[in-house]
Amino acid sequence: MEQRLSLITLGVADVARSRRFYEALGWRASGASEAEVAFFQLGGIGLSLWGRSELARDAQVPDGSGFGGVAIAHNARSCAEVDAVLEEARAAGARILKPAHDTAWGGYVGYFADPDGHLWEVAWNPHFPLEADGSLRLPV
Repeated sequence: MEQRLSLITLGVADVARSRRFYEALGWRASGASEAEVAFFQLGGIGLSLWGRSELARDAQVPDGSGFGGVAIAHNARSCAEVDAVLEEARAAGARILKPAHDTAWGGYVGYFADPDGHLWEVAWNPHFPLEADGSLRLPV
């Protein structure tokens, strides 16, 4: 697993309200943003705002079970790399929360929790290509 982050997802109560807040700070949402999710470019990584209950459901963790409402993502360059990273994490002591699978939006995603329960998403997203150095570039 490359030593980098691609995306931080904050599980929020109201996506529209949170988006307005960050835009009031002067941040600009990416063209990939929709009503259900907002994306912001932060240097070489991205920030996403997504409904907290949707994030918990997607990762298959019970909301309110100590889940902090935050997921860190490591974007991969291929589906095979997603599988390899999840296996590497499992071998290192991670708990696989959701095995990798194809998504409705065309990606390939799985989740693991580190020994302290921190949520990691490992994803291949054809809409968010990685630069040669591993940095993420959201659509404008």
